[in-house]
Amino acid sequence: MDEHRVRIRDIAEELGLSTATVSNVLHGKTNKVSDRTVQKVQALLEERQYIPSMAGILLAQNSSRIIGVVVNDHEKYEGRALEDVFISASLNSLSAEIEKNGQFMMVKTTKNPEDIIRFASMWNLDGLVLIGFCEQDYMYLRNHMRIPFVIYDGYCSSTDRICNITIDNYDGGFQAGAFFRKCGCSKVLCISDNDICMDKERHDGFCAGFGKEGADFMIIPMQKEKRMEFYRENLKTIKGYQGIFAVSDFYAVELMRFLAGEGIHVPEDISMIGFDDTRMCEMVSPTLTSVRQDVFMRARIALAKLQELNEKKETETEVCLPVKLIERESTR
Repeated sequence: MDEHRVRIRDIAEELGLSTATVSNVLHGKTNKVSDRTVQKVQALLEERQYIPSMAGILLAQNSSRIIGVVVNDHEKYEGRALEDVFISASLNSLSAEIEKNGQFMMVKTTKNPEDIIRFASMWNLDGLVLIGFCEQDYMYLRNHMRIPFVIYDGYCSSTDRICNITIDNYDGGFQAGAFFRKCGCSKVLCISDNDICMDKERHDGFCAGFGKEGADFMIIPMQKEKRMEFYRENLKTIKGYQGIFAVSDFYAVELMRFLAGEGIHVPEDISMIGFDDTRMCEMVSPTLTSVRQDVFMRARIALAKLQELNEKKETETEVCLPVKLIERESTR
């Protein structure tokens, strides 16, 4: 910190005023301050070239116009949560919508809900978008924080004062399974690092879309090194499938590259479908068939719901957005 920086206390001492009076003038709260005192404070602030603390200004205002976006720094990201293609796509769309609304975005990664409370309070946030946390975290935050928040892909038994914006995960999986069936595949596989929440919905939909017979499921490790070892150990089994549905584009592209290194090519040997339809789908060869979700629509709804929650209007607490399979080169 610059030791020569002028502080509110310095201004107050020089004028013989309280720090509260100087702070009130600085932040425009002058109802109970005389015009003469206001002029004296403003003149000295200008003369001393006082630079206010941005955090202090925000805390003094009723509205900071800042929307916080908090991403769960889950172990599966291995310390690189913001590099995940779906997370980065979501941040990009939220940034565009927040900018359009004349607001500002602040991003934080954490595993601890208490960090979210401190973050929201420190910056007097107008609202929060939470990505990747669990129901226990959402309930804790709702009971310990006044700032409204919306959730991406949450699971909540009670959504009072919360808006959960999901996508039709089951139908996305169903479309993938039905597509493989239509293509004549007789044995297909769904891969995920878990079988709960939205990944379970995608898996269930996949089985329903393909039919009860011939649709298998494989849980893969979250850590990359263990995942590569797992693929090597199960290569013979994987080669026995005609189509693979990965619950994320990242896992689909990663598996495509692994298989190519083993001399197994998509789509000649195995067809591949991902989920999310991120930009990487068109940047790989072959381009990846994927289930598209509209991240820009979700961002628009998130901001609209935050405003309604701030204004204490009645609003939907559960919003489910449609998805669509986009066919590309990775399926034959």
